[in-house]
Amino acid sequence: MTSSPTLKTNVAAISIFASAGMAAAKFAVGIAIGSLALISEALHSSVDVIATVITWLVVRVSDQPADAEHHYGHGKFESLSALFVIALLYVLAGGILVESWSRLSEGAPPPTLSAIPFVVLVIDIAVNFWRARALHRAARETRSQALAADALHFASDVLGSAAVIVGLVLTGIGFAWGDSVAAIAVAVMISIIGLRLGRSTIETLLDRAPEGASEKATAAIRAVPGVVGVERVRVRMVGPTHFIDAIAKVPRTYPIDRVEAIKKSAQAAVSKALGDADLTFTAVPVARDNESVRERVMVIARNSGLAVHHVTVHDLGEKLIVSLDLEVDGDMELLAAHEIAHDLEHSIREDFGEDVEVDTHIEPLEPELPHGTDAAPERVEVIRAALMRFAGNGAIHDIHNVRVRDTDAGEIVNFHCRAAPSLSVIKVHEKVDEIERALRLAFPSIKRVISHAEPPRA
Repeated sequence: MTSSPTLKTNVAAISIFASAGMAAAKFAVGIAIGSLALISEALHSSVDVIATVITWLVVRVSDQPADAEHHYGHGKFESLSALFVIALLYVLAGGILVESWSRLSEGAPPPTLSAIPFVVLVIDIAVNFWRARALHRAARETRSQALAADALHFASDVLGSAAVIVGLVLTGIGFAWGDSVAAIAVAVMISIIGLRLGRSTIETLLDRAPEGASEKATAAIRAVPGVVGVERVRVRMVGPTHFIDAIAKVPRTYPIDRVEAIKKSAQAAVSKALGDADLTFTAVPVARDNESVRERVMVIARNSGLAVHHVTVHDLGEKLIVSLDLEVDGDMELLAAHEIAHDLEHSIREDFGEDVEVDTHIEPLEPELPHGTDAAPERVEVIRAALMRFAGNGAIHDIHNVRVRDTDAGEIVNFHCRAAPSLSVIKVHEKVDEIERALRLAFPSIKRVISHAEPPRA
C-alpha cells in the first residue's frame, strides 16, 4: 500500500484553518471571562495549530522518494516533527500546572459565567471530533506518523474541552476551585497523550520492529515456493514503509534466474502481508536432503565454472562410481585440461569421500553458435528414407519433420517420430537409439542425430 501525498497534505491544510479559528475563539472568550481552564485549552489548541503547520510542511517532504543522501526515503522527518510537537505539549502542560497551582494557592476569583463559553466549547468539541476522525482515517490509510500525532491532538482537544465544561459547571454551582482543577485536568491529559505519542515515535526512531511485522514477513517469505527456510528477518519503519532485510535458504541446484523469480515472489508476498514494503532478499544456497548424487556433481562442476554432461552414477555397495564428460576449450593443451579434470575430481571426492571413484572424459567444448546451413532437399529425402527403413514396422513409426543441417563438424539430423503411448521412456529411448546408431553407421558424415518421440495423434 503506498501513501497518498495529496490526501495527507489536503487533510493537514484543512486542519490548520480549523485549529486557528477555534483556538482564537477559545482564547478570546477565556480572557473575557477570566477562565484559566479555557485559556489553557486555547493554548493547547494553539500548539495544535503549530503542530498542524509543521505536519503540513513535513508530509510534503516525507513523501519525496529516496535520493543519493537519503537511501531510505524521507519518512523519518515525520518522526522528528512528532518529537518537536511532543516537546511543545510538555512545555504547555508544565506552564498550565504552574499557573493552576498558583491560582489555587492565592485563591484567585472564579471566572464570570455566561452561555458564550459553553457554546464555543460545544462547537469546538464537534469540530475537533470530526477532525480527529478524518485525520485518523488518513493516518491509517497513509501510515503517517505526523497525521497520527495530529489526530491524537484533536482527540485530546475533545477531552480537554469536556474537562473545561465540567470545571465551569463546578464554578457555577459554587466550587471556586473548579476552573483551576479543570485546567490541571487539561495539563494531565496533554501529558498522557504526549507520553503515548512519544513512545511510538521514539520506537520508530530507534528502529524497533513494529509488533507482529517480523512474524508476518517471515511467514510470507517461507510460503514462497522454492524457499527452503528463513534464517533471519529484520524489519524497520521509515515513515509508512516497512524496510525488510531477509536471509532465506534456497536449493543450491536452482539456476540464477529461478532464484531471481523467488526474490520477486517474496517481495510481492511481504507487500501483500504488510502493505507498503521494501524487501532486501539475500538467498543462501543449501543442499536439500533429497538432492541426488547427480545433482550434487552438477553443482560442484557449476561452482567451478565447468561444463559437464553425461553424468552417470553407479553404486557398488561399498563404492560409488561417478563418470562424466568434461568440456574444455579444444585448443587447450592436454596438460592444462588434465589439471582442470584433476581439480574437479578432487572436489567431487571432497564432497563424497575419498573412496569414491571418479572417471572424467575430456572433450572439446562445442562452439556456442556453430555455423550451419540447410542441406539440399535431395539429401533430406535420402536421410528420411533411411530412417523409415531402419524403423521398419517396429515400435517406432511415422517418421516425420526430418531436417538435415551441414556444419563444420559434420551433418546434424533432427527428426520426429511416434511410439505407442503405453511404452516406457526407457523402451522408447532404446528403440530410437537403435535407429540413430544405424543411421550414423550408414552415413559416416553425420555428426549427431537428435530425435523427438511423441504419442500417436488423438
